[in-house]
Amino acid sequence: MKNNSIILLVFGALAFGLGAGYLLFGGKSNHTSTSDHHHHQTETTSPDGAEQIWTCSMHPQIRQNESGDCPICGMDLITLDQNNSNDPLILEMTREAVKLANIETSIIGAAGKPEKSFTLSGKIKADERLAASQVAHIPGRIEKLFVTFTGEKVTKGQELATVYSPQLVSAQQELLEALKVQDINADLAEAARKKLAYWKISEEQIQEIENSGTIQETFTILADVSGIVTHRRVAVGDYVRQGEVLYDITSLNRVWVLFDAYEEDLASVEIGDRVEFTTPAVPNKIFSTRIRFIDPILNPNTRVASLRGELQNPGLVLKPEMFVRGELQAQLPAMEQLLVPKSAILWTGPRSVVYVKVPDTNIPTFQFREIESGERVGDRYLVRDGLDVGEEIVTYGNFAIDAAAQLNNQASMMNKNVLLEGNDSSQPLPDYTDQTPVAFQEQIVKLTHGYLILKDALVATDPVLAKTSVTEYLNSLSKVDNSLLEDEAHMYWMEQQNVLQTHGEQISALDDVEQQREQFDFISQALIHTIKAFGIPDDAFYVQYCPMAFDYTGAEWISDVAEIRNPYFGDVMLTCGLVQETITKDFRNPAPE
Repeated sequence: MKNNSIILLVFGALAFGLGAGYLLFGGKSNHTSTSDHHHHQTETTSPDGAEQIWTCSMHPQIRQNESGDCPICGMDLITLDQNNSNDPLILEMTREAVKLANIETSIIGAAGKPEKSFTLSGKIKADERLAASQVAHIPGRIEKLFVTFTGEKVTKGQELATVYSPQLVSAQQELLEALKVQDINADLAEAARKKLAYWKISEEQIQEIENSGTIQETFTILADVSGIVTHRRVAVGDYVRQGEVLYDITSLNRVWVLFDAYEEDLASVEIGDRVEFTTPAVPNKIFSTRIRFIDPILNPNTRVASLRGELQNPGLVLKPEMFVRGELQAQLPAMEQLLVPKSAILWTGPRSVVYVKVPDTNIPTFQFREIESGERVGDRYLVRDGLDVGEEIVTYGNFAIDAAAQLNNQASMMNKNVLLEGNDSSQPLPDYTDQTPVAFQEQIVKLTHGYLILKDALVATDPVLAKTSVTEYLNSLSKVDNSLLEDEAHMYWMEQQNVLQTHGEQISALDDVEQQREQFDFISQALIHTIKAFGIPDDAFYVQYCPMAFDYTGAEWISDVAEIRNPYFGDVMLTCGLVQETITKDFRNPAPE
């Protein structure tokens, strides 16, 4: 019984070893042979005798020689017209896919004189130049106030308050005494009159005192200006000094309109630009003003500068602190006249991307195109470079095209550098090692250490750990000092950085480990190119390769040890792979032939 158990265990171990050997070493050739035989039996041909290709209308990267269901979405596969392109910037789609994605295109043409229109918000403010302070011209005690609350309207010459002033009583007494000796000393009486006039006692009041011979105990203060009382500063019984402020008065016959303009819009604003605005307080009425002043200082908290307009305010319809919303039409340089709809542009960092429909093709074909975009003009953008008048661009459905291009490993918004996947190995990598500072190389090494933590999470087939690990990787990437590089080296790093950033962020948003591994492949290629192009100061990294990854298309990754730990299969085929290259401080990319 015991011997039989031992024999069974031995045979079981042999069977397991043979099976593992088959998977690791014989699986690829056998799988290929079987697949070829299977396709040979089920393949179909088109009427002209050419082999028929089947694809998915929503996932055009699926190509096979037989009908069936899409392995991604389960839809029925459809036949593909034979007009394939090897250009990574060109994406062909089936007519069915174009219909399902509701793709719309339009032909672009030259615009007339372009204007930039943007919305401004702001407030009505009192014109600071029309503000005044009503002061007491005589010292004394406030006996009565005729204007008692803020917001009251006053007119020039209106009575504001009566004041009892002992000093004025004494001055009147001096005048009456001087009049008694006027025949002897006329200058004394004139001096007494001038003293009262200095306190802004009118000639009529002085004449009344002389005629009546009676001293007035109180005097009335009259308004010097017309306007609205914005602040009452005194009350009955207060003692005021000469020159002390009684009221703040502002005229609202003319007001300011202060608009907030963001700093990116300031370059398009000039003195004299017209702004039409409305306010909820006065519905169905459009006001108009021109920019008279642009604040030279930005608000450090809101990052906006004030644009000031002025306008007359008959009937005081516009009141300070009213909210307004305006539309400014700014004239742009006449040379910038090519406009495209906002919906046609895909933004990713500093780049702008559009898809151009390729003319004279049998099936819908779209070309990836980077453009230099300019100012926003309403719901359109100016194009400075990258497009010509008469070209047909995608204005709706461009995200569907971009997603299909990315899945097909072609140029897309998320994957500009399609050569990272080895589609064109004839182009050698640049060598910037001699001009790269050691400080930059050390930062790349730290970035690689963050990458290795992510790699180990995928080796463990742990999507949760991968999402956590990619945070450390992205943090290391953010600390790389781009200013350490110059010229072509700087531009090359910016391209790699874009790939490293974009696909790292995608991993942080994915929960499926297989999808994470697809994004990890892009990161690996970009990091391999970075290390080879800029070099490392010490130590060594190993470029390792698994030929069975992604349905035998193969994939590379970086390791700090020579031992194989496959991040694309994990425990399923942990040691599948080989060391392709060893990168040390002496590594140099071969010169182009």
